[in-house]
Amino acid sequence: MDERTVRALKAGDVVFIDGTIVTGRDEMHMRALSLKKDARPPNGLKGATLYHCGPIMQRENSKWKVIAAGPTTSARMNSLEAEMISRYGIRAVIGKGGMSGDVLEAMKEHGCVYLAAIGGAAVSLAECINEVKGVEWEDLGMAEAMWKFEAERFGPLTVAMDAHGSSIYNDVASKVNGTLKKYHS
Repeated sequence: MDERTVRALKAGDVVFIDGTIVTGRDEMHMRALSLKKDARPPNGLKGATLYHCGPIMQRENSKWKVIAAGPTTSARMNSLEAEMISRYGIRAVIGKGGMSGDVLEAMKEHGCVYLAAIGGAAVSLAECINEVKGVEWEDLGMAEAMWKFEAERFGPLTVAMDAHGSSIYNDVASKVNGTLKKYHS
């Protein structure tokens, strides 16, 4: 996705992704951020749609096949994601559970959105992946490597945090806190 497309999205929109998605969990983030700033990043990371996912993969002959590709809890990457967005121009992060205020600020500054995927839908989401285009840092292990997928109608995904600073997680927290105050008054 380009920045213009990302900035047109609003919290609450439902989208499907057609195109390239790369996976990344804790170890992939740390490896990417440990590269020298002038080092060439892995193919596909610049401007990526980054999926917080540790896929289950199976090799069939010389090709990889995705068996399951469910979202992992994104909060684990809170301390790393703002720099990933800034350094690599990440345009979308897919995961579950939302991310911190620092990440939301980086999304606003650099033009990125957080897309919430449905937990428990790993097999259904894998069916939206047409091709495994490659893998980087396979030495990190299957779940932590950076997989590059070609997807079609990947989703549904909800824009949960947008490039304007809106977050459905913050909206829900405000409503809950208002309700709790009402009952405790």
